[in-house]
Amino acid sequence: MEQIAENLKNFLQNVPAEIRLIAVSKRQPEEKLWEAYRWGHKIFGENLVQELVRKKDIFPTDIEWHMIGHLQKNKVKYLVPFIHCIHSVDSLDLLKEINKRAGKINRPISCLFEVHIAQEASKSGIIPDDLKHLLEENPLSQFPFVKIKGLMGMATNTDDTEQIRKEFHSLRQLRDELKQTFFAGNAEFKELSMGMSGDYQIAIDEGATMIRVGTTIFGKRLTK
Repeated sequence: MEQIAENLKNFLQNVPAEIRLIAVSKRQPEEKLWEAYRWGHKIFGENLVQELVRKKDIFPTDIEWHMIGHLQKNKVKYLVPFIHCIHSVDSLDLLKEINKRAGKINRPISCLFEVHIAQEASKSGIIPDDLKHLLEENPLSQFPFVKIKGLMGMATNTDDTEQIRKEFHSLRQLRDELKQTFFAGNAEFKELSMGMSGDYQIAIDEGATMIRVGTTIFGKRLTK
């Protein structure tokens, strides 16, 4: 398990200090998370609500838990009491549900809009034009318990680095455009969550503020 601490140390030496590393702990054994935590890393990302809630109950309360996977409306209630950030808001219905559940406990929730930037139809996220339409028709003042901090995106799973770069660049351009329009004057709207183990360096080059890295740190995941 000492290898995980070494992986973190080596990884972070090559990542700018201002970039936040979300250590993706999906389907990783608890002892691996403990090793990362003991080394000093306290920001973890999970794709599945059930696994996230289970781990949250086991680990110390000073951990920042990030929801980075597709989120169903009926699972929101389990996250709002403790989640640090939801990266995967991809519909108006989900936005409304987060606001409703967060309002019941008077706890604003930090969120990112997940934007579809990949060529693969299977990837989640809202289409950029649909996101602009959503914001035009539904002012965020209607959702006082949702704090939109930026955008999240996943690039196409390809060896074509120029395609990946183009997709990440498009997400940054969209963030900048929204910053000038719907989020003008909002200093909190700045995050770009993009880049994983295979493409995080391209994401950093294109302006990522958060990267979501799992296997490079923890090794292969457990099978389902």
